[in-house]
Amino acid sequence: MSNIFDALQRVETETTGAEGPSISVAMELLEAAESRFIGVGLKETPDKQQRPTLGEFDNCPQLAVSIREDNHLVSVAQEGSLGAEKFRFFALRLRQLRSTRALKKVLITSSIPEEGKSTVAANLACTLARRKHQKTLLLEGDLRRPNITHQFGVGKLPGLCEWLSEKTHDVGIYKLQSLGLWLLPAGAAPENPLELMQNGRLSLLMEQLEARFDWIIIDSPPVLPLGDTSIWSRFADGIVLVTRKGVTEKQQLSRGLEIIDKSKLLGALVNSSSNAARSDYYKHYAAALVQQAKSNGFK
Repeated sequence: MSNIFDALQRVETETTGAEGPSISVAMELLEAAESRFIGVGLKETPDKQQRPTLGEFDNCPQLAVSIREDNHLVSVAQEGSLGAEKFRFFALRLRQLRSTRALKKVLITSSIPEEGKSTVAANLACTLARRKHQKTLLLEGDLRRPNITHQFGVGKLPGLCEWLSEKTHDVGIYKLQSLGLWLLPAGAAPENPLELMQNGRLSLLMEQLEARFDWIIIDSPPVLPLGDTSIWSRFADGIVLVTRKGVTEKQQLSRGLEIIDKSKLLGALVNSSSNAARSDYYKHYAAALVQQAKSNGFK
């Protein structure tokens, strides 16, 4: 702060007619003082939060992917399957919607656990990432039961939780080499995920991610009975509700739809039984859409 004080003092001397340095010298001193508060990838903000800068994501670690046959990542393991085709259609519809509304951050959630939301989020992100000129980020927003890293076979990685709790200066974004996809894992599950998400750092991060990526797919916790999804929905441009045939009850689906912001609801996707063969695992995918979603442009 002494540099700032010196600069102001010299400018004051100049305005009173006394001899002193030029305005340019004062500005140089101010810039020097400012540079003292800038770290690698982090910058001081008025509210004392550490804001990640765009440069922090440019040289992120790259990971090799190991996909198991039983994890249902059909968009990667079985590109010619019906399931992969459905995800290509889903990605196409999202790109079409961009012509009528702002759509970059897509939240994937469900009414209850075990409906396949993480599988849908991972498949959709992999499909969108095929367009190399558009950068896609898969954000593991389920801080309580993270599952995304397991699907890609990359093991447990530090990520969002560690950054939100200020245990590290690195946000923890990785690039999946063979898929052209960026991944922000949840990291180690915290004891207080809801409090962690409301400490102010998440909004700063999402602001920077939005400027850096063309698509951000957020794998959110189920709507019932947690409140985490309400926080994620504030950052989302659109929401997709995943259900599973034979698992989701009508009452649960109705309650889930009541909680979700109708203005952001893109549609409801229906998965078939988890015991079905992979070839028809998604045969009911995109078979049903709620009326509100239709009014939002997703048919």
